[in-house]
Amino acid sequence: MFDTLTDSFKNAIGKIRFHDDDKALKKATTELKKSLLKADVHHKVVKELISYVELETKKNGVGKDNFLKALQDKLTDILTIEGAAKGFTFASKPPTVVLMIGLQGSGKTTTTGKLAYFLKEQKKKKVLIIAADLQRLAAVEQLKQIAEGIEVDLFYDEDATPTQIVEDGIYKAEKELYDVVLIDTAGRLAIDDELMQELSNVKQAANPNELFYVADAMTGQDAVRTAQTFKEKIGITGVVLSKFDGDSKGGVALGLTQQVGVPLRFIGAGEKMPDLEQFISDRIVSRLMGAGDVESLAEKAAAAIDPKEAKRMTQKIKKGQFNFNDFLAQMEQMKKLGSMKSIMGMIPGMGNMAKQLGDMDLENSDEVKQIKALVSSMTRKERENPDLLNNTRKRRLAAGAGLDLQHVNRVLKQFKNAAKMAKKMSTKGGMKEMQKMMAQMQGGGGMPNLPR
Repeated sequence: MFDTLTDSFKNAIGKIRFHDDDKALKKATTELKKSLLKADVHHKVVKELISYVELETKKNGVGKDNFLKALQDKLTDILTIEGAAKGFTFASKPPTVVLMIGLQGSGKTTTTGKLAYFLKEQKKKKVLIIAADLQRLAAVEQLKQIAEGIEVDLFYDEDATPTQIVEDGIYKAEKELYDVVLIDTAGRLAIDDELMQELSNVKQAANPNELFYVADAMTGQDAVRTAQTFKEKIGITGVVLSKFDGDSKGGVALGLTQQVGVPLRFIGAGEKMPDLEQFISDRIVSRLMGAGDVESLAEKAAAAIDPKEAKRMTQKIKKGQFNFNDFLAQMEQMKKLGSMKSIMGMIPGMGNMAKQLGDMDLENSDEVKQIKALVSSMTRKERENPDLLNNTRKRRLAAGAGLDLQHVNRVLKQFKNAAKMAKKMSTKGGMKEMQKMMAQMQGGGGMPNLPR
């Protein structure tokens, strides 16, 4: 997600030895300055970052650890507004009402769905979406499909005004004890008085706890400027950066908080509903430094995985009893975690592998489709006990899945190897061996350890 920025920091750090001179420091900061400006980080933010890092490193002695600590401290400072909310904050009295605002095409409707999914799955809240965008054709229809897909309730009335819809929707939420209300509002291709007046009326009717401005990361510094305008005219309490996976530079995220004066609360990091990540400054700095984000990954996993089911699965893996039914169940669990690239980016030392994965869609890859077709052709007993699969049964499966016998044998061999590896990883020291192997595959290591 932060590939370009992480590479910039990695290259700069690599130019300094554990004990070095001012010349090496200057070389490192010059390289970093060029890279950050190229990555679309605002020039004022770059200047402030470089000045601080140079000053602090010289003060504490030029060396890799001091340079890294200064960089880490300043990045955390740039991404933090003291006392401001992080991620999602709930009102003291439910429902928490959130107004989703932004320009047309910013991804506001999809982001509303992603936020609803996050609240339902990770926070276990009862969520109501209100469809108050009556300007864009098919906006309500799009929300209907999203709400149905993530199993969240939707309130809409295509014959009423946006203000009336909001009032009626909030009344329903209060009466039926919803925890959170997300209001999708109309956007425009550009900021105009009519849009602002409508938003102002809706805001007055909703009396929201939060106003989230959805900004398209691919528009770069324009996203910052429009966020500033919305803040001045309507007022916003947080920014959500959408389409961040499509912005290879990523620099806009680094300066937005400081430039607009409101916290960046979430980042849309993929096309699927689970691909929305909380923007919590110390965790993001850890990822920028290549050290992953174990806390966020743990939160996602805890929300997606049933503890009892996880315990049962662990026991089966340890005994070498992992079967095709378990495989399908695990695939369904994985879907809730989001894209593979996003998951790998959260694991320390796996940043390079995340880049290699690119936009790989695990669920819809040809290999996974073929495995699913193969499993669908199996009987219940064959799924539970893959050892039953003799040549006669394999030929039947090949015909049923539209594959040749050679392909079936290869898939079954891969499955057996994966089950063996899972069993090995479940033993003492197995995970360390796995990490060592992954590091070797990547050409050895990632960034140095972050100072604590």
